[in-house]
Amino acid sequence: MIRRDALDQLPVRTALPALRAALDGPGSAVLCAPPGTGKTTSVPLDLAGLTGEGPVRRVLVAEPRRMAARAAARRMAWLLGEEVGTGAAPAQGWGPVGFTVRGERRAGPRTAVEVVTTGVLLQRLQRDPELAGVDVVVLDECHERHLDADTSAAFLLDVRETLRPELRLVAASATTDAEGWARLLGGAQGAAPVVEATGVSHPVEVVWAPPERPVRPAHGTRVDPALLTHVAGVVRRALRERTGDVLCFLPGVGEIGRVAGELAGVDAEVLQVHGRAPAEVQDAVLAGGNGVRRVVLATSVAESSLTVPGVRVVVDSGLARVPRTDHARGLSALTTVRASRAAARQRAGRAGREAPGAVYRCWAEGEDGRLPAFPDPEIRVADLTAFALQAACWGDPAADGLALLDAPPAGALAAAREVLTAIGAVDGAGRATERGVRMARLGLHPRLARALLDGAPEVGVRRAAEVVALLSEEPPRAYGDDLAAAWRTARRGGDAYGARWRQEARRLASAAGEPRGGSAAGGEPRGGSAAGADGGRGAGARLTDDAVAGLVAALAFPERVARARRKGSYLMASGTGAELAGAQAGGGHRPGSSGPGDGSGLRDAEWLAVAVADRPVAAASARVRLAAVIDEETACAAAPALYASGEEVRWSEGDVVARRVTRLGAIELAARPLTAPDPGLLRDAVVSGLRREGLGLLRWPAAAVSLRQRMAFVHRELGAPWPDVSDAALLECVEEWLGVELGRARRRADLERVDAGQALARLLPWATGDAARFDELAPERIEVPSGSRVRVDYGGAQPVLAVKLQELFGWQESPRVAGGRVPVLVHLLSPAGRPAAVTADLASFWRDGYRSVRAELRGRYPKHPWPEDPSAAEPTRHTSARLKRG
Repeated sequence: MIRRDALDQLPVRTALPALRAALDGPGSAVLCAPPGTGKTTSVPLDLAGLTGEGPVRRVLVAEPRRMAARAAARRMAWLLGEEVGTGAAPAQGWGPVGFTVRGERRAGPRTAVEVVTTGVLLQRLQRDPELAGVDVVVLDECHERHLDADTSAAFLLDVRETLRPELRLVAASATTDAEGWARLLGGAQGAAPVVEATGVSHPVEVVWAPPERPVRPAHGTRVDPALLTHVAGVVRRALRERTGDVLCFLPGVGEIGRVAGELAGVDAEVLQVHGRAPAEVQDAVLAGGNGVRRVVLATSVAESSLTVPGVRVVVDSGLARVPRTDHARGLSALTTVRASRAAARQRAGRAGREAPGAVYRCWAEGEDGRLPAFPDPEIRVADLTAFALQAACWGDPAADGLALLDAPPAGALAAAREVLTAIGAVDGAGRATERGVRMARLGLHPRLARALLDGAPEVGVRRAAEVVALLSEEPPRAYGDDLAAAWRTARRGGDAYGARWRQEARRLASAAGEPRGGSAAGGEPRGGSAAGADGGRGAGARLTDDAVAGLVAALAFPERVARARRKGSYLMASGTGAELAGAQAGGGHRPGSSGPGDGSGLRDAEWLAVAVADRPVAAASARVRLAAVIDEETACAAAPALYASGEEVRWSEGDVVARRVTRLGAIELAARPLTAPDPGLLRDAVVSGLRREGLGLLRWPAAAVSLRQRMAFVHRELGAPWPDVSDAALLECVEEWLGVELGRARRRADLERVDAGQALARLLPWATGDAARFDELAPERIEVPSGSRVRVDYGGAQPVLAVKLQELFGWQESPRVAGGRVPVLVHLLSPAGRPAAVTADLASFWRDGYRSVRAELRGRYPKHPWPEDPSAAEPTRHTSARLKRG
């Protein structure tokens, strides 16, 4: 029996007529409805005609999370007076409301409303682009901007345009960019209608509760324990100051467990809600308490789609966990960030769903305005490998024909295509191969799909599926950082993770081709025989668990196979350093993790296959969170594209090193000296050394320095065709002016014998004939009236001629160079060679400056001539006595 009273109380029902009109007209709409209005549960029932209004249609509802999909289906079934999957006997088909998530389906031909995850929707669209039998698709919680949801929307719009214009589409959210979605859904016909529903908004008081002392910012998946202790304290405060249940938002499972431990002894039932929580726990939370006060510790899964009955208080840590990709290091992982203001509003709204409430925000009010307005769309920051494969399978490898709110970053998409090409998922043109299509249909990241498909023939389908199931959903920290040990723990364990792992392993084994009736994800074989772990099939059955885990992990992440540099420190084939937890300098050890300090099975390994790693802020190396021990043979077999052998001639530590090297990516496997290296490689290495260490590697006698200064002067004053001889310019064209010498250079010592001046002369413009004028434009020496040829110094801003004063008697004009453009600055020296005066105008000096110099120096140097009229005196290099004798 339909619970009509409960349906009629949902505020969204006032917007249903406008929504029906939009779907009957343009066929698409944006539904904006605050939390608690019933948009997730009432709207699909109404559009399907299950409430007795409107025509009967089949509605598909897409939710971003499995937990939300199950909860929405159960709530809708409850509103109809039924339970999911029991409205009719299974033999007669499932009831009117059902759901499908990865590994679990409770829906059939009689199901009118089916709730699926966006990942399941993508799989369905790839198999059946027309969505045969579906009349309406509702994309719920669009504001979260998950990559699968954005991709699903793009595919659906393509289907509406090309295959099924009658397919109706609704984008629903509590807080979203309504205008952007309206433009996207409307396409060429103009913006789609925006239907708004106003809810009954109970007031929520905001209480600012920042830590008393500063806490370290979150980085990677690490959150300062001091903040978690503070959050637990705020929960205790809220229990004292308020009534009703408390909902506390934390970024991840580890933080939930830590705060739960801090809350031991509180007078309330403490529940943990996250994607890994057992279904019975999720059901208990959503069913409400039985007179017992509750504290619900939840991830962002509880921000939307789910209503937790009885909650009057929200405690918000202000943190969220989101995917991020470090393309430079090839690392993709979840990282902890500050939650956006939109997310904070969503969280606060949980306290006002049923009555007035309060939200305790664990940050200062002054920080609130600095938070991002909305979360970053995943398409901008996440690993795009799975998206690129989906686009290729859809027939649009470049993704430029897809209607997306945000275009994928070109660099991230190019990196994704490289991965897909390497694993054989796409061809040279980016089109999906048959193998790529099979990978996409496995419901796994393409890397893990490759590991399953290529690993199964080597180790057996079942064992490959078990390891891939571990990699597809990282095991709890308590399982440690050793993948093989975590595998054994999962086999033995009876916890919620173990149950989910066994279910996923069975699904993958079936998808990869294990015969029906096979015992996927079972326990250890009796007697400990590894051969029994996969029915004894093939050589793979003889491999130990450690070898199987290592091979499968290496197949999934070949660029992350790593070789030890020192204990606990590794170099991955990608070139990125990696440290076991606890081995990083200055890095603290994570509680609950395994590492070199607490008996990790990885610490003595020569080779590792790194499955999960992240990079802490300011750390040069990645931190290993999950890995398996392998050997060199396995590393090379898993990463054949990275294996290379050849001559390597390079500049290293101040000299040329020539070797024949075998490498696996950045990892050097073997090397031996080369006796006769390739001349071209030698030349390149010498050039590299010059550019790295500078022109000081060459010999620069005084004549070479002088020539370079003269050439620099002419270039500065006259420009082309006179060459630039600055360090940067010479290093840029080093092969041009050092051509002959470079051809003979084999090592640093050869460069040190090169006379740079002789090589520089080649750069003079001989081809144009201008080189013949060089000595005229920048003479090395200038003859003065005494007959001396004096060197000109071009090292400063202006050429300088330093000469004894008596040698210039009778010289009326200062010399000029650069074709008469530049006067030479004359440094007039005393008989002892010390500066007496500086001038660029000799005539002016003889007239005005000479008298004072004569008065000062004639008494000091009486043996030298000091005529009253220097312009008429005879220039000389000698004393007065010698002149008389002459």
